[in-house]
Amino acid sequence: MALSVEMKVLIIFFSILLLHVPAMVYAQDDQSGFISIDCGSPQGSSYTENATGINYVSDDGFIDAGVRHDIFNWSERVYNTLRSFPENKRNCYTLKLPKGKNNRYLIRAKFYYGDSRGQPPQFDLYIGADFWATIDILDPAKYIFQEMIHLASSDYIYVCLVNTGQGDPFITSLELRLLDATMYKDGSPLSLVRLHRVDFGTSEIVRYEDDKYDRLWLQPDKQALYRSIQTPRTVSLKPFSEEQVPLKVMSTAITPVNSTYIYYNYQWSETTSVDFMVYIHLAEVEILESNQKREFSIYNNDRWIGTVSPSTNITTIKTYVSSNSPIANRLILNRTLNSTLPPILNALEIYTLKQLQQYQTDDQDATAIWSTKSAYGLKKINWQGDPCVPKEFVWVGLNCDYSFPRAARIISLNLSSRGLSGEIATALANLTMIESLDLSNNNLTGNVPNFLARLANLRIVNLTGNNFTRPLPAELITKSNKGSIWLSIEESSCEDKTHKSSWMHIMVVILAPIIGCIVVLSIVVFIVKQHKRKALIKTEEVITPTKQQFSYSELVGITNNFQNEIGRGGFGRVFHGYVGDDQVAVKMLSGSSSQGYREFQAEVKFLMKNHHPNITSLVGYCDDNNHKGIIYEFMANGSLGKHLFDGSPTVLSWERRSQIGCDVAEGLAYLHHGCRPPIVHRDVKPSNVLLNEGFDAKLADFGLSRAFATDDATHITSLKVAGTLGYLDPEYHTTGRLTEKSDVYSFGVLLLELITSRRVLSEGVNIVHWVKSQVEAGHVETIIDSRLDGRFDINTAVKVVETAFACVSPKSKKRPTMNDVVMDLKHYLQAEKTCQSESMSLLNLKL
Repeated sequence: MALSVEMKVLIIFFSILLLHVPAMVYAQDDQSGFISIDCGSPQGSSYTENATGINYVSDDGFIDAGVRHDIFNWSERVYNTLRSFPENKRNCYTLKLPKGKNNRYLIRAKFYYGDSRGQPPQFDLYIGADFWATIDILDPAKYIFQEMIHLASSDYIYVCLVNTGQGDPFITSLELRLLDATMYKDGSPLSLVRLHRVDFGTSEIVRYEDDKYDRLWLQPDKQALYRSIQTPRTVSLKPFSEEQVPLKVMSTAITPVNSTYIYYNYQWSETTSVDFMVYIHLAEVEILESNQKREFSIYNNDRWIGTVSPSTNITTIKTYVSSNSPIANRLILNRTLNSTLPPILNALEIYTLKQLQQYQTDDQDATAIWSTKSAYGLKKINWQGDPCVPKEFVWVGLNCDYSFPRAARIISLNLSSRGLSGEIATALANLTMIESLDLSNNNLTGNVPNFLARLANLRIVNLTGNNFTRPLPAELITKSNKGSIWLSIEESSCEDKTHKSSWMHIMVVILAPIIGCIVVLSIVVFIVKQHKRKALIKTEEVITPTKQQFSYSELVGITNNFQNEIGRGGFGRVFHGYVGDDQVAVKMLSGSSSQGYREFQAEVKFLMKNHHPNITSLVGYCDDNNHKGIIYEFMANGSLGKHLFDGSPTVLSWERRSQIGCDVAEGLAYLHHGCRPPIVHRDVKPSNVLLNEGFDAKLADFGLSRAFATDDATHITSLKVAGTLGYLDPEYHTTGRLTEKSDVYSFGVLLLELITSRRVLSEGVNIVHWVKSQVEAGHVETIIDSRLDGRFDINTAVKVVETAFACVSPKSKKRPTMNDVVMDLKHYLQAEKTCQSESMSLLNLKL
């Protein structure tokens, strides 16, 4: 049937169109599953490598550290640069996986040093927190590479170079390739580290595009007893193998030169005891006559793996090899009696099996913190690799909780004084486990976001020193008022004075009468309150006048007109003075004090009734109209905090610290078990522990102390939670139920400060979390104040740390009583003294 002109035109059009439509491709055929990084190439550069057709990009989007170098020794552009790392012990590339976790990826790192650069360094290569390989360049004129097949459990892969003290680490290129889900699954969940990947019967390297996954198939060393054979054009191989070995690789093979030769022997060895996965790829590449048969058995050392007769269907024989000792392994292909032809071998892959920890930061947290880093352009701060793992390289300003079974969670972020600008990064809303956020002293603007109030675990928010607009979110203010969030931010600035004058006139007319009424009403309320306050003080008769009571004029004489100020706090200023020949400290209640008359009454009343060697002694008090003061025994060495923090020249010995811990514990034990009814201090911290001339410790500041209603009472219900941030019992903070165990928690924090000389909140990190992370990493000695230079018995030190941990247990029922703590600390102190005595005796013997 003749075709019309129109039909002919359509056929020609669609024929041309089909010539320009590419065939259906896998993801890797268009490199969508590739990450190809030319390390050290100029910032922002990208290109297509002529030899492979692979698209490479600069590494500036994957790492912040390092120094780029030009080499110009190779025809392939990727080998013309490298990046070295003269700074930091550990530097990491961060790869955001193209298809995310639960996929298998090939990761390849290449290293070419250049033969004109001197002696190459030696360093270690890590994937995340797990050791991968030691990079040792034997010939600087040749490149080496390390390759791993890895089933990712996270959306991120971190490739890290670690300086081992033998030169600056470097890297030439880093490549990642997404593999098909069916490939190499026999090693799951272990990772496969390439030992050998060999294409037999060829003289060239096969890779992309012949291998769409860009595996490198290398040629073996030449062997005189074997010849190469190649598939003739009349033979069509069928890609049947799960490992999807390229047809170009399978189209060649080797076989013995002499057809009567019965076996092929391939050997490899390892210097350590490791397990292997071996993939033997086979296909018949010769046209066999009807009377010919090729059949052979495969052995690993003396273990039979199977018998095979290759066909044009590509077949992969897989075997697991376990080595209990470093030995030479042999793969033997042995012709069977039924075979007329010797064995052949097309390709071979040998991998060592590696168990990776794969414990990383939670993906949501990692994405949030990386997005935050990007939003603020934080390149000067050393944020590299996994934010939380390993613990010794946790990002500066971060604190992480490692108690979760599969991933670490970020619980604290301190970006104070980092020059941040713009608004608060929205990515922070995804840090769902965060407890403390410090963005103070930056140039942040805009609205404070409401998501801060919706972060269920957030307890501390410091936004001071920025320029946020008002009003603040109502939900955040409500939480702050309730005490469930400690919010620090400047008061709102004065109203904008640029309103139109007419608008101001209208507002004045409307508001003037209202303001007048409010002022009159406020005066009336103030007078009534003052009258009630005086009546209450008069009727309560809280402090009975005694010989310990002093007049204000007497305090002026005692302190020489308040000449020598020795301290100040929430109560007011403290002055040095004399009562007779005895030195005293006089604490005067300030009119603007955050502590008021009730606290003054409580402290005087307590000290008049209770006496203990480890509680400050009351010399007297002043309750003279508007002048309130308390006179204490003078403590020559001031507060404990003075000797622990801020670069104090005094280095307390371990034995002295142990004794101070015992002293404070005995003071608290007296309050809990020696007073009737029991008393809770509520504000145990180093500034409230005073040291006398002999460094004996005494508890001070009882203005917040509370007595139980009866001896049998189990708790006090407190509508207003009182205490100091960081030392507050988390159970008391959330429930308002105050018990002796609340003091136990605060004491545990103080004990950790004694051990470490580190403040309770340092760079936004709570000392409890910090010490816990160090101990879990096995770094007990590193938490102890480095100024001690190891002058302590590590065994007793560990015991003291264990006691502190018991005290700061989140559940009050799991905390010891202060009587138990006293017994333990006294025992450890005695052990320390015995150890020191034995050391001195040994030293004297040597002398």
